[in-house]
Amino acid sequence: MFRIKLDYSFTHDGAGSVPHLDNPLFTLLRAVRDTGSITRSAAVLGLSYRHVWGELKRWETALGHNLLDWGKGRKARLSPFGERLLWAEERARARIAPEIQSLAAEIERAFAVAFDQQTHVVSVCASHDLALPLLRDALAPQGVHLDLRYAGSLDALAALTEGRALLAGFHVNDDHPEGSLTARTFKRALTPGKHKLIDFARRLQGFMVPPGNPKRLARLEDLTRGDIRFINRKRGSGTRIELDQLLDAAHVNPINIRGYDSEEATHLSVAAAVASGAADVGFGIEAAALQYKLGFVPLANEHYYLVCLKETLDHPAVKTLLAHLESAAWRERIESLPGYNIDAPGKVVALTRALPWYRWRRLKES
Repeated sequence: MFRIKLDYSFTHDGAGSVPHLDNPLFTLLRAVRDTGSITRSAAVLGLSYRHVWGELKRWETALGHNLLDWGKGRKARLSPFGERLLWAEERARARIAPEIQSLAAEIERAFAVAFDQQTHVVSVCASHDLALPLLRDALAPQGVHLDLRYAGSLDALAALTEGRALLAGFHVNDDHPEGSLTARTFKRALTPGKHKLIDFARRLQGFMVPPGNPKRLARLEDLTRGDIRFINRKRGSGTRIELDQLLDAAHVNPINIRGYDSEEATHLSVAAAVASGAADVGFGIEAAALQYKLGFVPLANEHYYLVCLKETLDHPAVKTLLAHLESAAWRERIESLPGYNIDAPGKVVALTRALPWYRWRRLKES
């Protein structure tokens, strides 16, 4: 069995770069799959034909399997083993991408403190979101380093309460009346007057399905069909809470959903499972679906918030963050993400205004 060794490198390409794992073999395989030619693959990668051909042959010897179907005069294509190998790597990489980003952020924080003691480090524990790495990269040149760690919405709020994070990130469905699962869940984690919400983004959630939606999935009730394999998010995640609330409103019993107990950690790993054929449908955000060239069936609008303690609003780094969220550059960047839009990014919102069940409680008590 082959063993995996991880390493990292230094780069000055901070703006817009996303931490990732890479291996030259899979770069070659992706190029061959996408171009159908070793010659074109070499040109795309800026390498010689001889080098690409030699590396592929070397890897075949090391792995003991053909990576390509080497028919003379035929279009270059991956062998069944090569396809399986690339599929396994892409799915594994999608599943651990948030952890890699968190690890890279921790390493960057250590070096930032070592080289520049004036750097502001802001610890952020947040529900998985594709816009947060963009915010991290945009703030870095301004001297604010986001130490970004992903967790379910409830775990993120717990980290804030316990002092393990300066900011937390969570999201709630727009339809959250008093007594709903969302209201019952988040009431225990947030306190009016103590916590302040920062408007971040609005997102679309729905079914992630194969291109063309071959099984014609349109309603939550469709998940109970016997031919449907579902992939879920982990318990405690905001998306899992949102799905459960939608199922309850539609009177759909989760016990009738095949795959309801099959869990993935992030929107991207759910999308990867659907793209690989491991599931027929998952529930998540549109941007993740489109990243894997999947179809998307919108089912719910939601609001993503950052949250902090009231006194944290006076922190210099948080003031810089708020100013950037209010900028035209950030508005343009976030609106370019599929399924995202914004109301008043950077605006500080009271709990009783954003989540009306807190206000209802006060009215009842009075």
